[in-house]
Amino acid sequence: MTDKRKTELSAQHFTELLAIARRKAIFDQSNPWYQGPETYLEAMKREIDEVVEEVPKHRACFLEDELGDLLWNYLNILLALEKQTGIDPDAVLARACKKYEDRISGIENGQLWKDIKAQQKSELLTEQQARDNKAD
Repeated sequence: MTDKRKTELSAQHFTELLAIARRKAIFDQSNPWYQGPETYLEAMKREIDEVVEEVPKHRACFLEDELGDLLWNYLNILLALEKQTGIDPDAVLARACKKYEDRISGIENGQLWKDIKAQQKSELLTEQQARDNKAD
């Protein structure tokens, strides 16, 4: 299978999982155990520990399962924050793509990761200040 095809399948699976998580977000709204994003942030911490435990065991199917749990909890955090704060999941994904494209392109062109990261932090601060000024 080509890298392009693998990427297409990954994107398809991601889209499918996000749709399932959106259905789950509707279910969450009427459940007393749901405590907003904190519900999934706590679960994410536990899942990271499970991944760490699984890596040295060299059991691919179990590791894939635990990594899937991490992704699932991340998507649920994203959707819970969308509901609670109005954050846009598409903006999060677009920002991540730009951020890491800039970093990888930078290191491919001889820049230092720390320098790229510092520049991005500076740009982020400027963006937030502009948003804060607009809100005033």
